Amino acid sequence: MQPPTLRDVAELAGVHAATASRALNPSTRRLVNSETAKRVLKAAETLGYQPNPIARSLKTARSTTVGVVIPDLTNPLFPPIVRGIEDGLAAAGYNAWLVNTDNDPRREQAQIESLVSRQVEGLIVATARREHPLLERLHEQHKPMVQVNRRVDDLDVPAVAADDAAGIELAVRHLVELGHTRIAHLAGPETTSTGVARARAFRHAVRDLGVDDDPALVARCSQWSEAEGARALGELLDARLGFTGVVAGNDLQALGCYDVFAERGIDCPRDLSVVGFNDMPFLDKLRPPLTTVRVPHYELGTEAARLLLESIHDPDRHARSVLLPPTLVVRQSTGPAPKRSVDRRPRRDR
Repeated sequence: MQPPTLRDVAELAGVHAATASRALNPSTRRLVNSETAKRVLKAAETLGYQPNPIARSLKTARSTTVGVVIPDLTNPLFPPIVRGIEDGLAAAGYNAWLVNTDNDPRREQAQIESLVSRQVEGLIVATARREHPLLERLHEQHKPMVQVNRRVDDLDVPAVAADDAAGIELAVRHLVELGHTRIAHLAGPETTSTGVARARAFRHAVRDLGVDDDPALVARCSQWSEAEGARALGELLDARLGFTGVVAGNDLQALGCYDVFAERGIDCPRDLSVVGFNDMPFLDKLRPPLTTVRVPHYELGTEAARLLLESIHDPDRHARSVLLPPTLVVRQSTGPAPKRSVDRRPRRDR
């Protein structure tokens, strides 16, 4: 038995095939009388009709697909962003094709080239580095694109991200209000806009709030990872810098701090307080539950989808950036500053 065709739907609904096609496409449904559209949709449902996206793209030169480029699918930060993107696109009849780069530039290039060869109408990219020749070339080729969470320096492409400066200020202010005067920062990679922006915001916040602005208290991590967070905190403790609070560049780095606490017998928050950034899932299950800056990840995704659809339908529209406000989620990993700092060596050294 042959599957039902568009012509079958049109005949059952009593309309021309072109009218049925417009009614079945969310992006053109507004061109059809609402009662007629309902009749066509009902006919399609009755027959079990499924549109053929390949045939439609050949006819309209539009694939109604968007490529979404993610650096690390194992990072819990990204699933809610992707969910927001999918929901934002679905309302306009678009679908997302997702690729994972593993933070490997060669893999990223191959994945993006594959998406472009499949005629995606635009890209939502979460892998941006501050210098990113591939994205710059795509921009020069007029490929609609939106950056999400990170951005390329001096690239005139729409972007949506959390307000990093506001989030770091919330974290530092929280520790200052608890009496901490020497606060360390685990900074993200200098190759990423988020790493640079959060480190800069940290230095501004400690100055503005009148606590110790000691450059030695900023430890740079080469990756947004638990292992790098543990390494950086260990080095700060070995340097005996006398700090009582830590603002991590992201939650994964904060998780690395927990590894160091266990290794060195440090009680958090009695000996050392720590704040993360992002509010990944399940942080409330840690012991102690992690205080962190909450980023509206789902909304980042929906806003990225909206900006990309605007770029697709209005290519001459001026590129603009959107910053979404973060909030502080206070849990049990932060507490009053101890009277004396703790700089414990690993237990194996004692």
